Formats: sequence, structure tokens, C-alpha cells
Amino acid sequence: MLQNKKILLGISGSIAAYKTAVLVRLLIKAGAAVKVVMTPAAKDFVSPLTLSTLSKNQVLSDLSNNDSWSNHVMLGRWADVMLIAPLSCNSLAKMAHGICDNLLTAVYLSSTCPVIVAPAMDEDMWLHPAVQNNLQIIQQFGNQVIPVENGELASGLTGDGRMAEPETILSKLEDFFLYTKELAGKKVLVTAGPTYEALDPVRFIGNHSSGKMGIAIATEFQKRGATVTLVLGPSAIAAPAGMKVVHVQSANEMFTACTTVFDKMDIAVMSAAVADYTPVTVTEEKIKKSDDFFSVEFKKTKDILKHLGTVKKEGQILVGFALETHDEINNALKKLVDKNADLIILNSLNDTGAGFGTDTNKITIFDKNGGEHQFETKLKTAVAADIVNTIIRL
Repeated sequence: MLQNKKILLGISGSIAAYKTAVLVRLLIKAGAAVKVVMTPAAKDFVSPLTLSTLSKNQVLSDLSNNDSWSNHVMLGRWADVMLIAPLSCNSLAKMAHGICDNLLTAVYLSSTCPVIVAPAMDEDMWLHPAVQNNLQIIQQFGNQVIPVENGELASGLTGDGRMAEPETILSKLEDFFLYTKELAGKKVLVTAGPTYEALDPVRFIGNHSSGKMGIAIATEFQKRGATVTLVLGPSAIAAPAGMKVVHVQSANEMFTACTTVFDKMDIAVMSAAVADYTPVTVTEEKIKKSDDFFSVEFKKTKDILKHLGTVKKEGQILVGFALETHDEINNALKKLVDKNADLIILNSLNDTGAGFGTDTNKITIFDKNGGEHQFETKLKTAVAADIVNTIIRL
């Protein structure tokens, strides 16, 4: 599975760095090409000479050396994946907040390949809210985290915080490359974010959708090897690199963008929060405050999911979302049938940690065959993986 894969191993300052000699040896035996980047602190725990001998490549730790410099941009472009193991508390904080003061963080910030990290620290440090918040931040960036293990720690205590064993990390990398092949050659359409329906040149009717869930889904599809087209409503979140992004404002613009490309898609996931109604009249000038009451007449927008359900071909998979506040299950099941969808993903504003603007979500997926798949509250990046896994099984 790792034959001819290019692994860029980043090592930060942690006692767990001693395990990287075994990890490099396992990667080389599996057929991978390995290059190593270390922080200055990491050299106190494992010898660059040892890692250079095992990897058969020069180990880099400085941005410049005498008259030469280490091309951090090309290192990040060379690799199929960047693995940071161990990831110390200090390096985690730098990754989360864009601090670039050594070669490892410079490579990370300029890397175009996927990044996987294996944290290592003492239990009290691991459980600190600042550390857990930083972990959430880097996962929102699309990085994958290999869970820590429970066991004896450098402090002499026993608890969570041990870096995963080299054999476990090797297995996670094998899974990563297996997953990236699952949807190779598939074309996927994802919608994300809100729509804004203009009232006048300065005002609009909108909703609180941030686009986080849809962007996480698009990112997950891309990780699995799919070619992704993301139709994105107004959102402050940057779309991931490497996918086609169509920016839209209104429900009508989103309808046009989706219907233009749907015929070529294998999978379509409609996760955007599209306005159900739009003003009948949009004034050319700003509406001035005058009377105590002001009325706006609305008309229905075009139903994107329903339209795609009427034109989808054999073999195409169509997925919709149902954000509900009451009678959730019945409304979701009705939508599944009415829209001729293959899956409906239900989330309820009554569930803690679900809804607009949050970093987490809680979903239940209903499929056209009568299946029901329930999931606990998770980060939206993890929810996206659950959704893609369910689509693949379907």
C-alpha cells in the first residue's frame, strides 16, 4: 500500500521522538520514500544521523545552512503526505495559529499535500482546553489526527497522551492511501453556505449558515480521490485548494450552477441552506425608512434538490439535508420521498452542538432502502467522513 509513496516526516521536540527511528525503518520496509524534517528541539531526543542513515536522505532542520537554504515550498510539494510525529504541544500551537519560526512550521504552512499528525504529551497537558482547542483548529484546516494512546508517560504517570506506536501509525497511513483511492475517477457536486436574496442594493434576506459543513464534505470527497465541484454561497470560510469552486449569491444563481453541471456528476450532495422564498421586487435604490410598518411580497425559489431528483439518471446518487426544528424524523422521511433523493441527512436545532455556525454537528442519515444511520455529536470534519462513508456503502 505504501510502495513508492512519498512520506515527509516532521519530528518535533518530544521524548516520543525516539520512536521515529522504528517508524522510518517500517516506512522504508513498506516501500515508501522518506524525507525527514526536524525542529531544533527534536535533535535533543533522536539523532539526525540515525534518521539520515535509515531514510537514506539528508535530514533537514534549518531554513538555511551557510550559503544554502532548504526549499520548504518544494518539500511540501514533493510529498504525497506530510506526517508530523510526534507533534508536541508547542508545535501544535504554532500550526493552529500560523506561527512560522522553524523549518518544520515553514514546510507545514506551505505544504499542498494532506497532513496527518500524531500528538504526544503528558496527560494534564493533553487535556488542557487550550490544547484541545488547537486540535480542533488544525482539524478544521483539514488535517487528520491520529489519536493518542493510554499508557505510561515520561512523567512517570499513566494516562492519555502517549504517541501512537509506530505500527499503529503505519496502519493509519495505509488506511489513508486506501481511502484516497476509493472515489478516484468519480465526479462530485457539493453545495455549501447560505444564499442571499436581495431586497435593494444594500440589503438582503439570508440565514446563519457558515458553510462549514458543506466545505468539510467537499474536502472529505477530495481526500478520497474524487474530482469535486463546490458551489459556494456567501461564506467567510475559504474553499479548499484543488477543487473547482463556483461562487454564487442567490438561490437562482445556485440553481443555475447546479443544473449546469449535474448531468456530468456521479454524486451530488446538497448541503447549502438555500432560501425557500425570494422578494418579488428588488428596488434599484436603497429603501428609506418611512412608515412604521413595511411589507415585502415573496415568491418561491426554484427547488434545487427536487429538480435534480426529477432529472437524475440511473447510477447517480443524490443527497439532501433536512435541518428541522420539530417533527424531525417525519419531515426528513417526507423530504426523502418527495425529492426522490437517495439519502437525507437530518440535523435538528434541538440537538446541542448542531446547527449553523458551530464546529460540531449531530446527524441521522435515512436512505431510500429504509435504512437509518445514527451518529453522535462530532466535529464537522468527522461528520463529513461519516457522510462520505455512508454514500460509499450505498
